[in-house]
Amino acid sequence: MAISDVSLKGHWYQVFDESGKKISELASTGNEVQGVASDFFVVLHGHWIQTYDAKCKKIADMAAAGNVVRGASGSTFTVQHGHWIQTYDKNCKKISERAG
Repeated sequence: MAISDVSLKGHWYQVFDESGKKISELASTGNEVQGVASDFFVVLHGHWIQTYDAKCKKIADMAAAGNVVRGASGSTFTVQHGHWIQTYDKNCKKISERAG
């Protein structure tokens, strides 16, 4: 199921599909959406970077220490770690790294 948007409404992040229909919700308390890809979104939760699917089921997580999420697109998200730009998949597996 493709995600078209994740919007904050009150104390909830609402996830919408490509037809604009709300498909799920995630409590916003302690969570900050960092990026939205085609079939997952990235959340900063305290000291953790977490990925969620369209139904708001957590897919994976990784430590946020020293990492700044730059965004998400397609099937990946990017993180800046010091002078490096790292690309991860939705399972928080590093795919590539380059100097930033």
